[in-house]
Amino acid sequence: MASLKTETIITHSTKVVLKGKLQNVEVPATCCGTWSWGEKRPWGYTEERDLPGIKEVWSLLNKQKIGFYDGAEGYGPLENERIIGKLLKETPEEEKTGIIIATKWIPLPIFPGRLWPVGIVGALKKSLARLGVKQVDLYQVHIPVFLFYGIEGIARGLAECVELGLTKTVGVSNYNEEQMVRMFDELKKYGVPLASNQIEYNLLRTIPEKSGLLAACHERDIVPLAYSPLAQGRLTGKYSSKNPPTGTRIYGNQPWEVIDPLLEAMKEIAEKRGLFFLYPSFLC
Repeated sequence: MASLKTETIITHSTKVVLKGKLQNVEVPATCCGTWSWGEKRPWGYTEERDLPGIKEVWSLLNKQKIGFYDGAEGYGPLENERIIGKLLKETPEEEKTGIIIATKWIPLPIFPGRLWPVGIVGALKKSLARLGVKQVDLYQVHIPVFLFYGIEGIARGLAECVELGLTKTVGVSNYNEEQMVRMFDELKKYGVPLASNQIEYNLLRTIPEKSGLLAACHERDIVPLAYSPLAQGRLTGKYSSKNPPTGTRIYGNQPWEVIDPLLEAMKEIAEKRGLFFLYPSFLC
């Protein structure tokens, strides 16, 4: 989900602008995170059980013109991008209009037999092949690891991806304020805006508000993209201390003594506004 300034009231038609060097990308205010698509650990993905639900969500979002999907080569790993690629291939042409695809490069040698991570440009070309597209809308650096490539080298690689037309915009993920500002400044040397910073942000995780990270984003027109906005299902109303989520869901993992009162408060607020609090299970 894109984090907007506090005075913004989000509606179905709310759009957020990701800034690019050659073109901007207008995206819905909500994004469909796809970490669980193809990821066996921690989500326990199985094609037989999960793919029908994924296809249902995909079709629903696209028909509502809010099909903004965030994937990564590290999800699966690789299987996530293959699934999105298959979904794109199966989607009727009239429904493809408005679909936004974001993916990520991980600066670590996570694949078998590799002692060095694939370079940014080469990695994006492989991602495009798995996705079955010539260009993505947003390409992000998954984590702030600089063991193999410094910020200068990463920025240069991202800028090259833009110049080659492989991505419209570029962003980072999990960067703190200092790291983000450094990347912003490095990209600026190439005339490339830093479009976004994807961070863990929800009612249980408000550090970005207190650390100055959100303020730094707004000052530079960097869009904060919130991952785990529902704390990996903990804030949906589906789970409780008596029915906790299964698997190793590390994000949003707070004591239930903290979560349960928050859920009650959220439920009260929803009821006062005539809203249902319990979310569909496919969002968890």
